[in-house]
Amino acid sequence: MQSNSTASAVPGAAARGGRYDEGVSEPDPITARLEDQIDWYGRKSTANQNAFKRIKTIEIISAASIPFLGAFVKDYPPTVWLTGILGVLITVLEGMLHLHQYEQNWISFRATCESLKREKYLYLAKAQPYAGADDARALLAERVESLVSQEHTVWMSTQLQPAKEKA
Repeated sequence: MQSNSTASAVPGAAARGGRYDEGVSEPDPITARLEDQIDWYGRKSTANQNAFKRIKTIEIISAASIPFLGAFVKDYPPTVWLTGILGVLITVLEGMLHLHQYEQNWISFRATCESLKREKYLYLAKAQPYAGADDARALLAERVESLVSQEHTVWMSTQLQPAKEKA
């Protein structure tokens, strides 16, 4: 995961005259990490959502075509092959969905992204739990790393599930 050198800038912060790293001479690595993680989880969530929806769309169209093509088997015998190919395609696509866990990753990555965004806005607003904290930046770092660690643990368990099912 690459960090973005302009990641510490908050949308609309220039208009308010503020940044995450206000009062810090160099870019803040904590807020840069937060922005990097929000970006990564957002992109990965979208990619998994798109993959899941594309595969499901192809499955639905293929499944709906099989009974339709079955009506032409008597007049056009080669349609038997086409219906068989569609059945195989559906099976392969469903196996890919199960193997790659697109739906589960989409939901998990999106939830983590939204949780990270929530932490960002709580920190910027100096709301609880940051309001009375002795070191709000350290608390932000701890909470961000905790969220990323929790998501990683969930991701690892979903990746190990298909392996356990095969055994």
